[in-house]
Amino acid sequence: MGLKAVYPGTFDPIHYGHEDILRRAADLFDEVIIGVYDKPLKSLLFTPEERLTLARTSVANMGRANITVLGYSGLTVDFCHKVGARVMVRGLRVFSDFEHEFRIALANHRLAPDIESLPFITSERHTFLSSTSVREIASLGGDVSSMVPPHVEAALKRRFAELGDDGGKVVPMTSLRD
Repeated sequence: MGLKAVYPGTFDPIHYGHEDILRRAADLFDEVIIGVYDKPLKSLLFTPEERLTLARTSVANMGRANITVLGYSGLTVDFCHKVGARVMVRGLRVFSDFEHEFRIALANHRLAPDIESLPFITSERHTFLSSTSVREIASLGGDVSSMVPPHVEAALKRRFAELGDDGGKVVPMTSLRD
């Protein structure tokens, strides 16, 4: 039995930064499970089933046999226990991520001291990348082809075509309109 890790998140949508961390984690662990969380406390563009499909397509395109994709509800540490993972992989892009991830790691350690949180520092070329930015740029008709795989770009275009003018109301905006 090898060492398993869970890489949890909403993956709304999965992007090249996620894939980079996933590849690096898959080089270190015998098995990496992408845990797609179904009910976060934030609005989502894609349903849980759509996010699972997008993640599974990304994994299939990577050709890595030691990566699987599963959906889950509830506490992430409970999901780790359920799948037999001892490590939770997290990504850090910028300094503000550190404080947030530090608090999550402390809370998770309080809940499950047997689960270790392992932060991966993002690759430099992905430091600006977040699912929120991808959604906003796509909602404004911007080119996200350098940020997401082709199947995700196509899904974003389809979703915003379905939403029409309401797309800007569904996606929380930062300052990219200015």
